[in-house]
Amino acid sequence: MNELNLAMATDLYELTMSQGYFNEKKTEEVAVFDAFFRKMPFDSGYAIMGGLDEIIRVIQNFRFTEKDIEYFRELHLFTEPFLEYLRNFRFHGSIYAIPDGTVVFGGEPLVTVKAPLIEAQLVETVLLSYLNSHIAWTTASKRISEASGGRAISEFGLRRSMSPIAGLYASKCSFIGGCKSTSNVLAGEVYGIPVSGTIAHSYITSFDSEYDAFLAYAKAYPHACTLLVDTYDVLTSGLPNAIRVAKEFLIPNGQKLQAIRIDSGDLAKLSKKARKMLDEAGLTETHICVSNGLDEKAIRSLLEQGAPIDFFGVGDNIVLPNYARVGVVYKNVALQKTKDEEFISKIKASNDEAKAITPGYKKVYRFYDNESNLALGDVLAFHNEEIPQNEFTLIDPVNNLNQTTIRNYRVRELQVPIFLDGKLVYKEPSIYAKQAYCDAEMLTIPEEVKRYEKPQKYFVDMTKDLIQKKRELLTLAKHQGMSLTRKVG
Repeated sequence: MNELNLAMATDLYELTMSQGYFNEKKTEEVAVFDAFFRKMPFDSGYAIMGGLDEIIRVIQNFRFTEKDIEYFRELHLFTEPFLEYLRNFRFHGSIYAIPDGTVVFGGEPLVTVKAPLIEAQLVETVLLSYLNSHIAWTTASKRISEASGGRAISEFGLRRSMSPIAGLYASKCSFIGGCKSTSNVLAGEVYGIPVSGTIAHSYITSFDSEYDAFLAYAKAYPHACTLLVDTYDVLTSGLPNAIRVAKEFLIPNGQKLQAIRIDSGDLAKLSKKARKMLDEAGLTETHICVSNGLDEKAIRSLLEQGAPIDFFGVGDNIVLPNYARVGVVYKNVALQKTKDEEFISKIKASNDEAKAITPGYKKVYRFYDNESNLALGDVLAFHNEEIPQNEFTLIDPVNNLNQTTIRNYRVRELQVPIFLDGKLVYKEPSIYAKQAYCDAEMLTIPEEVKRYEKPQKYFVDMTKDLIQKKRELLTLAKHQGMSLTRKVG
Protein backbone atom coordinates (compact mmCIF):
# COMPACT_ATOMS: atom_id res chain seq x y z
CA MET A 1 0.00 0.00 0.00
CA ASN A 2 1.33 3.42 -0.95
CA GLU A 3 1.71 6.08 1.74
CA LEU A 4 -1.73 7.26 2.78
CA ASN A 5 -2.87 10.85 2.45
CA LEU A 6 -3.97 11.81 5.97
CA ALA A 7 -6.03 14.71 4.66
CA MET A 8 -8.39 11.92 3.65
CA ALA A 9 -8.47 10.54 7.20
CA THR A 10 -11.67 12.41 7.90
CA ASP A 11 -15.32 11.76 8.53
CA LEU A 12 -17.67 12.18 5.59
CA TYR A 13 -19.73 14.82 7.34
CA GLU A 14 -16.72 17.15 7.50
CA LEU A 15 -16.85 17.22 3.71
CA THR A 16 -20.62 17.43 3.31
CA MET A 17 -20.77 20.28 5.86
CA SER A 18 -18.00 22.00 3.93
CA GLN A 19 -19.99 21.63 0.72
CA GLY A 20 -22.88 23.31 2.55
CA TYR A 21 -20.62 26.14 3.71
CA PHE A 22 -19.34 26.51 0.15
CA ASN A 23 -22.86 26.71 -1.26
CA GLU A 24 -23.73 29.48 1.19
CA LYS A 25 -20.56 31.41 0.29
CA LYS A 26 -19.14 31.08 3.81
CA THR A 27 -15.58 30.45 2.64
CA GLU A 28 -14.41 33.84 3.92
CA GLU A 29 -15.93 33.52 7.39
CA VAL A 30 -13.35 32.88 10.08
CA ALA A 31 -14.19 30.36 12.78
CA VAL A 32 -12.56 29.59 16.11
CA PHE A 33 -12.66 25.97 17.29
CA ASP A 34 -11.42 24.66 20.64
CA ALA A 35 -10.26 21.07 21.20
CA PHE A 36 -10.68 19.98 24.82
CA PHE A 37 -11.82 17.10 27.00
CA ARG A 38 -14.34 17.28 29.82
CA LYS A 39 -13.64 14.35 32.14
CA MET A 40 -10.17 13.44 33.35
CA PRO A 41 -8.95 10.15 31.79
CA PHE A 42 -7.98 7.21 34.03
CA ASP A 43 -9.96 8.80 36.90
CA SER A 44 -6.73 10.76 37.30
CA GLY A 45 -6.20 14.19 38.76
CA TYR A 46 -4.20 15.25 35.71
CA ALA A 47 -3.43 14.41 32.09
CA ILE A 48 -0.42 15.04 29.85
CA MET A 49 -0.69 16.82 26.53
CA GLY A 50 0.43 14.85 23.47
CA GLY A 51 -0.03 14.67 19.72
CA LEU A 52 0.98 18.20 18.74
CA ASP A 53 4.02 17.02 16.81
CA GLU A 54 1.93 14.79 14.55
CA ILE A 55 -0.73 17.48 14.10
CA ILE A 56 1.98 19.85 12.86
CA ARG A 57 3.12 17.36 10.22
CA VAL A 58 -0.41 16.71 8.99
CA ILE A 59 -1.25 20.41 8.69
CA GLN A 60 1.98 21.07 6.80
CA ASN A 61 1.02 18.45 4.19
CA PHE A 62 -2.76 18.84 4.13
CA ARG A 63 -3.56 18.42 0.43
CA PHE A 64 -6.06 16.61 -1.77
CA THR A 65 -4.58 14.78 -4.75
CA GLU A 66 -6.12 14.16 -8.15
CA LYS A 67 -6.85 10.62 -7.00
CA ASP A 68 -8.72 12.01 -4.00
CA ILE A 69 -10.71 14.42 -6.17
CA GLU A 70 -11.70 11.60 -8.49
CA TYR A 71 -12.85 9.51 -5.53
CA PHE A 72 -14.97 12.42 -4.30
CA ARG A 73 -16.47 12.78 -7.76
CA GLU A 74 -17.47 9.10 -7.78
CA LEU A 75 -19.43 9.61 -4.54
CA HIS A 76 -21.83 11.97 -6.38
CA LEU A 77 -22.07 14.19 -3.30
CA PHE A 78 -20.09 17.24 -4.32
CA THR A 79 -20.30 19.95 -6.96
CA GLU A 80 -17.53 20.57 -9.45
CA PRO A 81 -16.82 24.08 -8.10
CA PHE A 82 -16.38 22.61 -4.61
CA LEU A 83 -14.09 19.88 -5.96
CA GLU A 84 -12.00 22.60 -7.57
CA TYR A 85 -11.83 24.33 -4.18
CA LEU A 86 -10.56 21.08 -2.63
CA ARG A 87 -8.03 20.63 -5.41
CA ASN A 88 -6.43 23.94 -4.45
CA PHE A 89 -6.88 23.49 -0.70
CA ARG A 90 -4.18 24.79 1.63
CA PHE A 91 -4.41 25.59 5.33
CA HIS A 92 -4.17 29.37 5.74
CA GLY A 93 -5.29 29.63 9.36
CA SER A 94 -3.65 29.97 12.75
CA ILE A 95 -3.27 27.29 15.41
CA TYR A 96 -2.45 27.85 19.06
CA ALA A 97 -1.71 24.85 21.27
CA ILE A 98 -0.43 23.71 24.62
CA PRO A 99 2.97 22.04 24.03
CA ASP A 100 3.45 18.28 24.34
CA GLY A 101 4.40 17.20 27.85
CA THR A 102 2.37 19.91 29.60
CA VAL A 103 0.10 18.89 32.47
CA VAL A 104 -3.46 19.65 31.34
CA PHE A 105 -6.96 19.48 32.78
CA GLY A 106 -10.56 19.13 31.71
CA GLY A 107 -12.39 22.04 30.16
CA GLU A 108 -9.39 24.00 28.92
CA PRO A 109 -8.57 24.46 25.23
CA LEU A 110 -5.67 22.22 24.31
CA VAL A 111 -5.65 23.36 20.71
CA THR A 112 -7.38 26.42 19.26
CA VAL A 113 -7.85 26.66 15.51
CA LYS A 114 -8.66 30.09 14.03
CA ALA A 115 -9.12 29.70 10.31
CA PRO A 116 -11.54 30.12 7.42
CA LEU A 117 -14.58 28.05 8.33
CA ILE A 118 -14.07 25.21 5.85
CA GLU A 119 -10.38 24.92 6.69
CA ALA A 120 -11.11 24.75 10.40
CA GLN A 121 -13.77 22.11 9.77
CA LEU A 122 -11.70 19.83 7.56
CA VAL A 123 -8.80 19.44 10.01
CA GLU A 124 -11.08 18.33 12.86
CA THR A 125 -11.04 14.55 12.57
CA VAL A 126 -7.32 13.97 12.19
CA LEU A 127 -6.60 16.51 14.93
CA LEU A 128 -8.91 14.71 17.35
CA SER A 129 -7.48 11.32 16.42
CA TYR A 130 -3.97 12.37 17.37
CA LEU A 131 -5.01 14.18 20.56
CA ASN A 132 -7.14 11.32 21.89
CA SER A 133 -4.51 8.66 21.29
CA HIS A 134 -1.37 10.57 22.24
CA ILE A 135 -2.81 12.06 25.43
CA ALA A 136 -3.85 8.55 26.54
CA TRP A 137 -0.38 7.08 25.91
CA THR A 138 1.54 9.98 27.44
CA THR A 139 -0.69 10.17 30.50
CA ALA A 140 -0.51 6.41 31.09
CA SER A 141 3.28 6.53 30.88
CA LYS A 142 3.57 9.47 33.24
CA ARG A 143 1.30 7.83 35.83
CA ILE A 144 3.38 4.66 35.61
CA SER A 145 6.72 6.45 35.79
CA GLU A 146 5.50 8.52 38.77
CA ALA A 147 4.44 5.31 40.56
CA SER A 148 7.89 3.79 40.14
CA GLY A 149 9.49 6.19 42.60
CA GLY A 150 12.35 7.04 40.27
CA ARG A 151 13.01 3.47 39.14
CA ALA A 152 13.44 3.09 35.41
CA ILE A 153 10.54 1.96 33.22
CA SER A 154 11.25 0.14 29.97
CA GLU A 155 8.34 0.22 27.53
CA PHE A 156 7.81 -2.86 25.41
CA GLY A 157 4.24 -2.69 24.21
CA LEU A 158 4.73 -2.84 20.45
CA ARG A 159 3.43 -6.41 20.11
CA ARG A 160 0.32 -5.47 22.11
CA SER A 161 -0.44 -2.32 20.14
CA MET A 162 -3.29 -1.83 17.68
CA SER A 163 -0.81 -1.60 14.79
CA PRO A 164 2.92 -1.04 14.20
CA ILE A 165 2.28 2.68 13.61
CA ALA A 166 0.22 2.93 16.79
CA GLY A 167 3.05 1.16 18.59
CA LEU A 168 5.56 3.64 17.17
CA TYR A 169 3.56 6.61 18.43
CA ALA A 170 2.97 4.94 21.80
CA SER A 171 6.71 4.39 22.23
CA LYS A 172 7.36 8.05 21.48
CA CYS A 173 4.70 9.16 23.96
CA SER A 174 5.97 6.74 26.60
CA PHE A 175 9.40 8.36 26.47
CA ILE A 176 7.95 11.86 26.83
CA GLY A 177 5.92 10.51 29.75
CA GLY A 178 9.00 9.29 31.58
CA CYS A 179 9.99 5.84 30.32
CA LYS A 180 13.75 5.45 29.95
CA SER A 181 13.88 3.03 27.04
CA THR A 182 11.80 1.05 24.58
CA SER A 183 11.99 -2.37 22.98
CA ASN A 184 10.71 -0.81 19.74
CA VAL A 185 13.64 -0.66 17.32
CA LEU A 186 11.71 1.54 14.87
CA ALA A 187 11.08 4.09 17.63
CA GLY A 188 14.77 3.97 18.47
CA GLU A 189 15.67 4.72 14.87
CA VAL A 190 13.02 7.38 14.23
CA TYR A 191 13.09 9.24 17.54
CA GLY A 192 16.50 8.41 18.99
CA ILE A 193 15.01 6.71 22.05
CA PRO A 194 17.33 4.25 23.87
CA VAL A 195 16.40 0.66 23.04
CA SER A 196 16.59 -2.22 25.48
CA GLY A 197 15.62 -5.87 25.66
CA THR A 198 16.42 -9.25 27.12
CA ILE A 199 15.45 -12.70 25.87
CA ALA A 200 12.18 -14.58 25.45
CA HIS A 201 11.13 -17.92 26.88
CA SER A 202 11.34 -19.37 23.36
CA TYR A 203 15.09 -18.69 23.29
CA ILE A 204 15.54 -20.71 26.47
CA THR A 205 13.34 -23.63 25.43
CA SER A 206 15.21 -23.91 22.12
CA PHE A 207 18.28 -25.19 24.02
CA ASP A 208 18.75 -28.56 25.67
CA SER A 209 18.92 -26.91 29.09
CA GLU A 210 18.28 -23.56 30.72
CA TYR A 211 21.96 -23.35 31.67
CA ASP A 212 23.02 -23.85 28.04
CA ALA A 213 20.67 -21.05 26.96
CA PHE A 214 21.98 -18.67 29.60
CA LEU A 215 25.60 -19.46 28.77
CA ALA A 216 25.05 -18.94 25.05
CA TYR A 217 23.42 -15.56 25.66
CA ALA A 218 26.16 -14.52 28.07
CA LYS A 219 28.77 -15.35 25.43
CA ALA A 220 26.85 -13.33 22.83
CA TYR A 221 26.36 -10.27 25.09
CA PRO A 222 28.86 -10.42 27.95
CA HIS A 223 28.74 -6.62 28.43
CA ALA A 224 24.95 -6.47 28.77
CA CYS A 225 23.68 -9.78 30.05
CA THR A 226 20.15 -9.84 31.46
CA LEU A 227 18.61 -13.28 31.94
CA LEU A 228 14.93 -14.24 32.07
CA VAL A 229 14.65 -16.64 35.01
CA ASP A 230 11.02 -17.81 35.12
CA THR A 231 10.83 -20.25 32.17
CA TYR A 232 10.79 -23.30 34.45
CA ASP A 233 11.07 -22.23 38.10
CA VAL A 234 12.54 -18.96 39.36
CA LEU A 235 14.02 -20.16 42.63
CA THR A 236 15.03 -23.75 41.91
CA SER A 237 16.15 -23.43 38.30
CA GLY A 238 16.30 -19.92 36.80
CA LEU A 239 18.24 -18.17 39.54
CA PRO A 240 20.69 -20.99 40.28
CA ASN A 241 21.51 -21.27 36.58
CA ALA A 242 21.91 -17.49 36.22
CA ILE A 243 24.23 -17.39 39.24
CA ARG A 244 26.24 -20.30 37.86
CA VAL A 245 26.73 -18.55 34.50
CA ALA A 246 27.78 -15.37 36.29
CA LYS A 247 30.39 -17.20 38.38
CA GLU A 248 31.65 -19.62 35.76
CA PHE A 249 31.77 -17.32 32.73
CA LEU A 250 30.95 -13.66 33.23
CA ILE A 251 33.06 -12.86 36.31
CA PRO A 252 36.14 -14.85 35.16
CA ASN A 253 35.98 -12.79 31.95
CA GLY A 254 35.83 -9.47 33.77
CA GLN A 255 32.09 -9.00 33.27
CA LYS A 256 29.03 -9.24 35.51
CA LEU A 257 25.44 -10.35 35.37
CA GLN A 258 23.65 -7.06 34.72
CA ALA A 259 20.15 -8.14 35.71
CA ILE A 260 17.60 -10.89 35.99
CA ARG A 261 14.00 -10.53 34.83
CA ILE A 262 10.95 -12.18 36.41
CA ASP A 263 7.85 -12.28 34.20
CA SER A 264 5.39 -14.37 36.20
CA GLY A 265 4.35 -15.44 39.68
CA ASP A 266 4.16 -13.44 42.88
CA LEU A 267 6.56 -10.66 41.91
CA ALA A 268 6.91 -9.26 45.43
CA LYS A 269 7.70 -12.61 47.00
CA LEU A 270 9.96 -13.80 44.20
CA SER A 271 11.92 -10.55 43.98
CA LYS A 272 12.64 -10.63 47.74
CA LYS A 273 13.89 -14.21 47.60
CA ALA A 274 15.84 -13.49 44.41
CA ARG A 275 17.57 -10.53 46.04
CA LYS A 276 18.58 -12.70 48.99
CA MET A 277 19.97 -15.44 46.72
CA LEU A 278 21.89 -12.97 44.55
CA ASP A 279 23.40 -11.20 47.56
CA GLU A 280 24.42 -14.46 49.18
CA ALA A 281 26.14 -15.41 45.93
CA GLY A 282 28.06 -12.13 45.98
CA LEU A 283 26.07 -10.67 43.05
CA THR A 284 25.03 -7.54 44.93
CA GLU A 285 25.29 -5.39 41.80
CA THR A 286 22.90 -7.54 39.77
CA HIS A 287 19.61 -5.72 39.27
CA ILE A 288 16.11 -7.18 39.40
CA CYS A 289 13.59 -6.35 36.68
CA VAL A 290 9.96 -7.48 36.74
CA SER A 291 7.20 -7.44 34.15
CA ASN A 292 3.81 -9.09 33.49
CA GLY A 293 0.81 -6.81 32.93
CA LEU A 294 2.01 -4.07 35.26
CA ASP A 295 0.22 -0.77 35.69
CA GLU A 296 0.70 2.13 38.09
CA LYS A 297 -1.36 0.50 40.84
CA ALA A 298 0.53 -2.80 40.64
CA ILE A 299 3.89 -1.02 40.68
CA ARG A 300 2.91 1.10 43.65
CA SER A 301 1.68 -1.99 45.50
CA LEU A 302 4.92 -3.89 44.87
CA LEU A 303 7.00 -1.04 46.22
CA GLU A 304 4.74 -0.64 49.25
CA GLN A 305 5.39 -4.33 49.99
CA GLY A 306 9.11 -3.64 50.01
CA ALA A 307 9.86 -5.56 46.80
CA PRO A 308 13.56 -4.92 45.96
CA ILE A 309 12.88 -4.17 42.30
CA ASP A 310 15.29 -1.95 40.37
CA PHE A 311 13.31 -1.40 37.17
CA PHE A 312 10.07 -2.41 35.50
CA GLY A 313 9.03 -3.59 32.07
CA VAL A 314 5.61 -2.33 30.98
CA GLY A 315 3.77 -3.01 27.75
CA ASP A 316 0.01 -3.49 27.65
CA ASN A 317 -0.90 -0.72 30.06
CA ILE A 318 0.95 1.90 28.06
CA VAL A 319 -0.10 1.00 24.51
CA LEU A 320 -3.58 -0.17 25.56
CA PRO A 321 -4.12 1.56 28.90
CA ASN A 322 -7.20 0.93 31.00
CA TYR A 323 -9.81 3.67 30.87
CA ALA A 324 -8.01 5.04 27.83
CA ARG A 325 -10.92 7.08 26.51
CA VAL A 326 -9.81 10.72 26.73
CA GLY A 327 -12.84 12.15 24.96
CA VAL A 328 -11.32 15.19 23.28
CA VAL A 329 -13.99 17.11 21.37
CA TYR A 330 -13.77 19.98 18.88
CA LYS A 331 -16.30 22.77 19.21
CA ASN A 332 -16.99 26.03 17.37
CA VAL A 333 -16.71 28.79 19.99
CA ALA A 334 -16.57 31.97 17.90
CA LEU A 335 -17.24 33.23 14.38
CA GLN A 336 -16.15 36.30 12.44
CA LYS A 337 -18.30 36.89 9.37
CA THR A 338 -16.06 39.59 7.85
CA LYS A 339 -12.56 40.82 8.63
CA ASP A 340 -13.91 44.13 9.93
CA GLU A 341 -16.29 42.56 12.46
CA GLU A 342 -15.66 41.41 16.00
CA PHE A 343 -15.74 37.71 16.81
CA ILE A 344 -19.22 36.53 17.81
CA SER A 345 -19.13 34.02 20.68
CA LYS A 346 -20.89 30.71 19.98
CA ILE A 347 -22.14 28.08 22.40
CA LYS A 348 -23.43 24.53 22.38
CA ALA A 349 -25.99 24.49 25.17
CA SER A 350 -26.81 21.63 27.53
CA ASN A 351 -29.38 20.88 30.20
CA ASP A 352 -26.39 20.59 32.52
CA GLU A 353 -24.64 23.97 32.69
CA ALA A 354 -21.37 22.29 33.66
CA LYS A 355 -21.39 20.37 30.35
CA ALA A 356 -22.17 23.36 28.15
CA ILE A 357 -19.10 24.43 26.19
CA THR A 358 -17.34 27.63 27.14
CA PRO A 359 -17.88 30.15 24.34
CA GLY A 360 -15.59 32.73 22.87
CA TYR A 361 -12.17 33.20 21.36
CA LYS A 362 -10.09 32.49 24.46
CA LYS A 363 -6.72 32.10 26.09
CA VAL A 364 -5.81 29.85 29.00
CA TYR A 365 -3.53 30.92 31.82
CA ARG A 366 -1.87 29.04 34.68
CA PHE A 367 -1.28 30.81 37.98
CA TYR A 368 1.72 29.81 40.13
CA ASP A 369 2.49 30.65 43.73
CA ASN A 370 5.78 32.55 43.82
CA GLU A 371 6.90 30.97 47.09
CA SER A 372 6.16 27.30 46.45
CA ASN A 373 6.22 27.40 42.61
CA LEU A 374 3.10 25.21 42.71
CA ALA A 375 0.22 25.75 40.32
CA LEU A 376 -2.75 27.44 41.95
CA GLY A 377 -5.25 26.95 39.14
CA ASP A 378 -5.93 27.62 35.47
CA VAL A 379 -8.11 30.45 34.17
CA LEU A 380 -9.91 30.85 30.86
CA ALA A 381 -10.24 34.41 29.56
CA PHE A 382 -11.24 36.16 26.37
CA HIS A 383 -8.25 36.47 24.05
CA ASN A 384 -8.10 40.25 24.50
CA GLU A 385 -8.60 40.39 28.28
CA GLU A 386 -5.88 41.78 30.51
CA ILE A 387 -4.86 39.55 33.43
CA PRO A 388 -3.98 41.47 36.63
CA GLN A 389 -0.46 40.84 37.91
CA ASN A 390 -0.94 41.85 41.57
CA GLU A 391 -4.26 40.41 42.74
CA PHE A 392 -6.74 38.03 41.15
CA THR A 393 -9.85 36.19 42.26
CA LEU A 394 -10.22 32.60 41.11
CA ILE A 395 -13.93 31.89 40.53
CA ASP A 396 -15.39 28.42 40.19
CA PRO A 397 -17.48 28.66 36.99
CA VAL A 398 -20.05 26.15 38.33
CA ASN A 399 -20.36 27.47 41.88
CA ASN A 400 -19.53 31.17 41.75
CA LEU A 401 -19.62 31.37 45.57
CA ASN A 402 -16.45 29.29 45.60
CA GLN A 403 -13.86 32.03 45.21
CA THR A 404 -10.24 32.49 46.23
CA THR A 405 -8.33 35.76 46.02
CA ILE A 406 -4.62 35.26 45.37
CA ARG A 407 -1.56 37.50 45.55
CA ASN A 408 2.17 36.99 45.09
CA TYR A 409 1.73 34.89 41.96
CA ARG A 410 3.04 34.69 38.43
CA VAL A 411 0.99 33.96 35.34
CA ARG A 412 1.85 31.85 32.33
CA GLU A 413 -0.12 31.63 29.10
CA LEU A 414 -0.31 27.92 28.29
CA GLN A 415 -1.01 27.98 24.57
CA VAL A 416 1.73 29.05 22.17
CA PRO A 417 1.48 29.94 18.46
CA ILE A 418 2.02 26.95 16.18
CA PHE A 419 0.82 28.24 12.79
CA LEU A 420 0.13 31.90 12.01
CA ASP A 421 -1.74 32.55 8.76
CA GLY A 422 -0.72 29.14 7.47
CA LYS A 423 2.98 29.50 8.31
CA LEU A 424 4.64 27.22 10.86
CA VAL A 425 6.22 29.42 13.56
CA TYR A 426 6.78 26.82 16.28
CA LYS A 427 10.17 25.18 16.72
CA GLU A 428 9.57 21.69 18.01
CA PRO A 429 11.82 20.63 20.93
CA SER A 430 13.77 17.40 20.86
CA ILE A 431 12.16 14.35 22.42
CA TYR A 432 14.68 14.57 25.28
CA ALA A 433 13.72 18.19 25.89
CA LYS A 434 10.05 17.16 25.94
CA GLN A 435 10.74 14.49 28.55
CA ALA A 436 12.69 16.92 30.74
CA TYR A 437 9.94 19.53 30.32
CA CYS A 438 7.26 17.02 31.32
CA ASP A 439 9.24 16.03 34.42
CA ALA A 440 9.61 19.70 35.38
CA GLU A 441 5.91 20.28 34.80
CA MET A 442 5.00 17.55 37.28
CA LEU A 443 7.02 19.26 39.99
CA THR A 444 4.66 22.25 39.83
CA ILE A 445 1.51 20.18 40.42
CA PRO A 446 0.35 19.76 44.04
CA GLU A 447 0.78 16.25 45.43
CA GLU A 448 -2.93 16.07 46.26
CA VAL A 449 -3.76 16.45 42.57
CA LYS A 450 -1.30 13.67 41.65
CA ARG A 451 -2.80 11.26 44.18
CA TYR A 452 -3.79 7.90 42.66
CA GLU A 453 -6.93 7.38 44.70
CA LYS A 454 -9.54 10.15 44.75
CA PRO A 455 -7.21 12.97 43.71
CA GLN A 456 -8.02 16.52 44.64
CA LYS A 457 -9.77 18.41 41.85
CA TYR A 458 -7.64 20.99 40.10
CA PHE A 459 -9.78 23.96 39.19
CA VAL A 460 -10.07 25.41 35.73
CA ASP A 461 -11.81 28.72 36.36
CA MET A 462 -13.00 31.63 34.23
CA THR A 463 -12.80 35.38 34.38
CA LYS A 464 -15.93 37.29 35.39
CA ASP A 465 -16.47 38.53 31.84
CA LEU A 466 -16.32 35.01 30.42
CA ILE A 467 -18.69 33.63 33.06
CA GLN A 468 -21.16 36.41 32.29
CA LYS A 469 -21.00 35.81 28.52
CA LYS A 470 -21.52 32.07 28.97
CA ARG A 471 -24.61 32.65 31.08
CA GLU A 472 -25.99 35.19 28.62
CA LEU A 473 -25.65 32.74 25.75
CA LEU A 474 -27.10 29.87 27.79
CA THR A 475 -30.11 32.02 28.69
CA LEU A 476 -30.56 33.02 25.05
CA ALA A 477 -30.29 29.37 23.91
CA LYS A 478 -32.85 28.35 26.52
CA HIS A 479 -35.30 31.03 25.38
CA GLN A 480 -34.83 30.05 21.76
CA GLY A 481 -35.56 26.44 22.67
CA MET A 482 -38.72 27.45 24.57
CA SER A 483 -39.86 29.53 21.60
CA LEU A 484 -39.36 26.65 19.21
CA THR A 485 -41.23 24.31 21.56
CA ARG A 486 -44.20 26.66 21.69
CA LYS A 487 -44.24 26.96 17.90
CA VAL A 488 -44.12 23.20 17.46
CA GLY A 489 -46.77 22.69 20.13
